[in-house]
Amino acid sequence: MSTVAIVGRPNVGKSTLYNRFLRQRKAIVHESEGVTRDRTYAEVEWCGRYFTLIDTGGIVIDPRDSIENAVREQAMIAASEADLILFLVDVNAGITQLDHYIAGLLRKSNKKVLVVVNKVDDERFEPDVHAFNALGFGEPADVSALAGRSTGDLLDKIISLLPSGTDPLQRSPDIRISILGMPNAGKSTIANTFLGENRHIVTEIAGTTRDSINSEMKYYGKTVMLVDTAGLRKKNKISDSIEYYSFVRTRNAIRDSEVCILVVDVNKGFCNQDVRIIQEIFEQRKGLVVAMNKWDLLDKDMHTAAKLSQELIYDYPILADVPILYVSALKKQRLLKLLDEAIALRDRMRQRIQTSELNGFFKAIIEHNPPPAIKGKYIKINYITQILEDPPLIAFFCNEPALIPDHYKKYLEGAFRKQYDFRGVPLNFVFKQK
Repeated sequence: MSTVAIVGRPNVGKSTLYNRFLRQRKAIVHESEGVTRDRTYAEVEWCGRYFTLIDTGGIVIDPRDSIENAVREQAMIAASEADLILFLVDVNAGITQLDHYIAGLLRKSNKKVLVVVNKVDDERFEPDVHAFNALGFGEPADVSALAGRSTGDLLDKIISLLPSGTDPLQRSPDIRISILGMPNAGKSTIANTFLGENRHIVTEIAGTTRDSINSEMKYYGKTVMLVDTAGLRKKNKISDSIEYYSFVRTRNAIRDSEVCILVVDVNKGFCNQDVRIIQEIFEQRKGLVVAMNKWDLLDKDMHTAAKLSQELIYDYPILADVPILYVSALKKQRLLKLLDEAIALRDRMRQRIQTSELNGFFKAIIEHNPPPAIKGKYIKINYITQILEDPPLIAFFCNEPALIPDHYKKYLEGAFRKQYDFRGVPLNFVFKQK
């Protein structure tokens, strides 16, 4: 499949054009500069043709910090991967010194470049478009990414410049895995290690990742979609609208995934915000693996991991049936085991237990410890069956479902989990009238 990269200086509308082509608000758009940082990939279809579109951060001449330097590196990597580069400029600003600088970088890439003049909202701006011939890449195209003006013409032009042939529609990945956690826990480093390249910007600055970044990889014949997300903080600590949009997109990433990996800095420890993230994951009925990261920085012996797991489960009972792995993204310790566990969890979510087996198992459990009588009424559970899988939904049919206490429901779930391997799987037990 052909690849098209959008590059340019900050705040010329790259993410707005990216969203326009995708027909959805996938990338965060804000009037502030430097909102987009990592390079983001998506598939675009136009008139039966498909291509991969890459959104990039704004390129600057003199990076002020490690983030701006990494943004420029990511943009140039995207340009090197592309069959066609859309060099986006702003008709209102004219050709700036920074535009000339970027044009020089693109000429060195020896790639096919199409200058796209953005913010041409109506015909009054059209005479100003021709001035951008001075950049040296031929006749520019004009567009209004925000209003959608001439975007169809631009897509026609893009298709004409790409290699000919019919591109197949990409099939859905075998598994979608979201990587979640507090800021600076090591999510992007883990994603980069899985991918075998620096796809995601990693710095010592907390909150470097702002958007949810999708990256596809192959792993033992399976197509895995990794989603690196922004660090989730408490709502009352979200300081601006950009961080709010990051929070919303992270929640959407959970919704669109099957399995979530929660990354925790083992040196900082587990906290109540991590519990809130787990509650969000379970509320959306997704599988969960916990990765205690930066294990290499902790003084330990051969019993430390087991002891720490016991303490975590004692302090946070929500972790009782969740796989907990101790990893080091920096040293690449147990990261493949982490990925294997996530894929195995996906398979566990698809388990189906036969009705006869369920009834035989629970009959013995209920006879050993029957439900308590409530208000003089005896509760009788007659029949159990699995209604759904992925994740499993188990239905109990009984005479008084409303009277079954929560502690007895937990007793049934605990016995079920001990018998069957549903570690990390969000089980759902429902009690229905017979």
